[in-house]
Amino acid sequence: MQKRKTVLDIRTMKKAGEKITMLTAFDAAMAALLASADVDILLVGDSLGMVALGYDSTVPVTMDQMIHHASAVRRGAPGVFVVGDMPFGSYQSGIRDAIINGSRFLKEAGCDAVKLEGGLEVCDTVTALVRAGISVMGHIGLTPQTASQLGGYKVQGRDLESARKMVLEAQALEKAGAFAIVMECIPDELGRIISEEIAIPTIGIGAGVHCDGQVLVIYDLLGMFEKFVPGFVKSYCKLAPTIKEAVAEYNREVRNGDFPDKEHSFSSKANLRELLDLP
Repeated sequence: MQKRKTVLDIRTMKKAGEKITMLTAFDAAMAALLASADVDILLVGDSLGMVALGYDSTVPVTMDQMIHHASAVRRGAPGVFVVGDMPFGSYQSGIRDAIINGSRFLKEAGCDAVKLEGGLEVCDTVTALVRAGISVMGHIGLTPQTASQLGGYKVQGRDLESARKMVLEAQALEKAGAFAIVMECIPDELGRIISEEIAIPTIGIGAGVHCDGQVLVIYDLLGMFEKFVPGFVKSYCKLAPTIKEAVAEYNREVRNGDFPDKEHSFSSKANLRELLDLP
């Protein structure tokens, strides 16, 4: 079993110039596979709402659903640093609710930290969570939970005003106590500037190569989610066609009576019909 990283280890990786790898995981089997491949961080993202639960956005995902999936990921990857994504409505209603729900990720699911979306408006919440002993990863740029307020799933920070605001938000989240920040769908040059301006690691998703680490949704990386593929995603293989072909072959063999064959069946040493006294 690999030694689970700590917040200090992750921050030290930036200082040492070591790139950080983070991937999403939603179940124990996938978590175990990713752990065996030596990924640094597993994010139980609320993206599970779209790729695993069939919702049209991340907004409907509940705390109970997140705890359910995060618990499975922890069981599958006991030696990996796990971050639980705070779903929409779990922290916006106030600091007390944020601490209660953040604590659930640690107490019930065994997570090492939580992630929440937002900039200046969530800094007080981040500070309160950290004071309560809950490590926090920030998330700025395109924030899927509030994408409708941003004009949809668009690149953020392209104009001077919004770029300056994003730098200030990253600095404020660092000051509030966040140990790392996810930056989503921003220009690569802005990703480089923010990464240089703050001491904590930046994890990019569509934010360029200069970030201190990268994250992808595992279904996108493996080419398993065909509904849509964001432009910043690189699919390292195409499993969806392979899965369809395998299921089609299974259907054919079952319907033709070719499966199961003798190799995949169990035999009896006795004549069961006689023993059961059947005609």
